[in-house]
Amino acid sequence: MNRYPVWKYVIIVIAVLLGTLYTLPNFFGEAPAVQVSSGKVTVKLDTSTLQQVEEAIKAASLSTDLVQFDGNSIRARFDTTDNQLKAKDAIEKALNPDSSNPSYVVALNLVTRSPAWLASVNAAPMYLGLDLRGGVHFMLQVDMQAALTQRVEALTGDLRTTLREKDLRHSGISRNGQTIEIRLRDAQQLQTAQELITAQFADLQTSPVTQDNELRLLATIKTESARAVQAQALKQNITTLHNRINELGVAEPVIQQQGLDRIVVQLPGVQDTAKAKDILGRTATLEVRMVDESTEGRAAEQDGGMVPFGTERYLERDGRPLIVKKQVVLTGDNLTDAQAGFDGQTQEPVVNLTLDGKGARIFKDVTRDNVGKRMAIILFEKGKGEVVTAPVIRAEIGGGRVQISGNMSTAEAADTALLLRAGSLAAPMEIIEERTIGPSLGAENIAKGFNSVTWGFVVIVAFMCVYYAMFGVFSSLALAFNLVLLVAVLSMLQATLTLPGMAAMALALGMAIDSNVLINERIREELRIGASPQAAINAGYDRAWSTILDSNITTLIAGVALLVFGSGPVRGFAVVHCVGILTSMFSSVFFSRGLVNFWYGRKKKLKTVSIGTVWRPDTGTAVTAAKAD
Repeated sequence: MNRYPVWKYVIIVIAVLLGTLYTLPNFFGEAPAVQVSSGKVTVKLDTSTLQQVEEAIKAASLSTDLVQFDGNSIRARFDTTDNQLKAKDAIEKALNPDSSNPSYVVALNLVTRSPAWLASVNAAPMYLGLDLRGGVHFMLQVDMQAALTQRVEALTGDLRTTLREKDLRHSGISRNGQTIEIRLRDAQQLQTAQELITAQFADLQTSPVTQDNELRLLATIKTESARAVQAQALKQNITTLHNRINELGVAEPVIQQQGLDRIVVQLPGVQDTAKAKDILGRTATLEVRMVDESTEGRAAEQDGGMVPFGTERYLERDGRPLIVKKQVVLTGDNLTDAQAGFDGQTQEPVVNLTLDGKGARIFKDVTRDNVGKRMAIILFEKGKGEVVTAPVIRAEIGGGRVQISGNMSTAEAADTALLLRAGSLAAPMEIIEERTIGPSLGAENIAKGFNSVTWGFVVIVAFMCVYYAMFGVFSSLALAFNLVLLVAVLSMLQATLTLPGMAAMALALGMAIDSNVLINERIREELRIGASPQAAINAGYDRAWSTILDSNITTLIAGVALLVFGSGPVRGFAVVHCVGILTSMFSSVFFSRGLVNFWYGRKKKLKTVSIGTVWRPDTGTAVTAAKAD
């Protein structure tokens, strides 16, 4: 009746081992480290960079506990801060020989002290949020009106080009704020222009007016289209901020939307506010230029000599020099979109670009006159330019849609599209709120949160053991396992633990023990009405399960609502809250019954169970050890 099959005990043992394994990294603390990340969006880290770091550390006669490459950054861990500072200088000199144009960001950081064998199984501690580790907090206001104005300006150029191609004469097109005004000569032209805009410009709505005896057609951007422009601007700004903040070496930055036009940026562990503001406000621009394919230009590429007059030397992504003309064909202002895709005929990865009206007209003329020649797309950042790609022009390209192809993998095509799309901010931003939280305050918050969870656990265990005797011990062990399992799951998810998250963890303890209280009281009720101990245990767990399931599901619904509709600290609370509910259902029912079955289920003639005082309703007496009749 109260016996688990072997496979259930195997599940419990595996859960205990995995929970302990993935909880362990959180107890080792942090050690000083040097983190290397890309200083330019065109520079990628690889195994060769890792080898350079290791050689630089070895050349400086320093020993490191661990050198780890996670794909986005390289981290070298040291035992003292003195070695950390010496290693930073050595790595800086090795990776950035030209200090005026650094390719990598070498920053001081903190990493976990957990041993390498834990890292080899991807066991890592939870990230600590801004309120626990200290750092800087920014609230950024996005200028949505500027984004709309930029879009209307692009539509004005497209509209001017379309009317000229359709040979529709007019007296002029101008932009007044976010309204496009088209002056027409007669009603027939006005109707034709209105029909053309309706057919080809889905983002615009038109209304004819008469002003100073002159027919005018006013075109404004639709409300739903304006919302789409604002949403895209916010999304692109968040993407650009992610790219820039990587330079700070922040382990787990928080960059999220708040409201319709604000972005919250939290950088745990960063104390240099000036440097953070500099990177957040940095601008990047794109330029399209023709490659100098003259004899002098080719010679300058090969031997590194003097470049021809009217040209400049830039480096491609693989480090090869390229001589390009100074004349700028297009800028990033003419690029409206860049997406990775596949060629319709060859199925090779390509990058599809979309230009505005002015850019499309210029690009058509340039490609018509330079078929068979190379065109370089250059990204400028920190005043330095690097060639993102330099494709060959195969034919005249019109219509404002451009396809870049040639020996690119799918990942490289996606990276190139991201560079072209997110090289600069889609709309200006202004810092409207700024806070700095010191590491000492974070340490104090950690101590307070740890104490609250610890004392809550101790008081609950003491009460359960006194009130429910042996079943209280089972419940306390299940509660301890629930805490271990909760921390393990959060660590496996690499969740960020904040102060509200620690509050949710303390709350999860009380909610988890509530299920065991229901089970224990149900067993007592069965004993009161004269059931045998084995039958009372079986009925207690079976009949309490439906109540436990209902209460946890309703609580989980509230937690999911907080997770979906909340933001910031509310989401941090909701994540721990929801995970705590799921782990408590496993520990309080499945795990605790495994302990009870292991302890009592083997006894065929069970006479008593230790579950505290059981009151007999018929006699009004209390029996500490309930006996079977």
